[in-house]
Amino acid sequence: MPSEKMISKKDNGVGWMILNNPQRHNAISLEMWDAALEIMADYQADPGVRVMVVAGAGGKAFASGADISKFKDERQEAQAVAHYQATTQKAYAAIQAMRMPTIAMIRGYCIGGGTAVAVCCDLRICTENATFGIPAAKLGLGYGLQRAIPLVELVGPAFAKEMFFTGRHFDAREAEKMGLVNRVVADDQLEASVDEIARSIVDNAPLTLRCAKLVVGEALKDASARDVAATERAVQACFNSSDYKEGQAAFMEKRKPHFTGD
Repeated sequence: MPSEKMISKKDNGVGWMILNNPQRHNAISLEMWDAALEIMADYQADPGVRVMVVAGAGGKAFASGADISKFKDERQEAQAVAHYQATTQKAYAAIQAMRMPTIAMIRGYCIGGGTAVAVCCDLRICTENATFGIPAAKLGLGYGLQRAIPLVELVGPAFAKEMFFTGRHFDAREAEKMGLVNRVVADDQLEASVDEIARSIVDNAPLTLRCAKLVVGEALKDASARDVAATERAVQACFNSSDYKEGQAAFMEKRKPHFTGD
């Protein structure tokens, strides 16, 4: 069963995965990573889930990074460190591999592993009081290639280096300027803004969304590494789908389409 420190709920096509450790500003433990993998596997297998939103409980933090209080148990011995690293990387990869669009809803602290989780999502919406940072240099931690690549792809090498080298906190407007977040909204508008975006995605054709996610991911790769055939299959699947016919019919009939993902 998932940890009580992770909340999963489904609401009309949106799967919510909520980090629930507010006493520690939603610091993430190994137990929480394991639970997150279970939640994402459930969402991945449920065609009714068309968007995943990742959020933090308590109103003060998205996630403040790894739960340092657990380091003695989880990240002390070499074998434990290796297990922790493998589990967290599996979780990051799972977020990136979700078939549906993913949104990070960020309020307050988004530090270390919190920033890594947010970067792995497709979209990031934050409040004006959000704070971002990667304090690895202040903790003597190494930051591996697999975790660095999504950040570098998102903000570019210069900003990524600034985040790594300084270990400082960046405010919401700095994050917006560097492209770390899609949008900054007032604190009391966060839920409404994320809900509006999520609902607009839920109403769209699932196969088209999956195709777009695949195509953008392949576009970021070197030309020699791109799976062009996979993108062509995804495009063709859209044209062969019932949803393509439904989209045309709805347009001609001037009504809202009802897409099923078939």
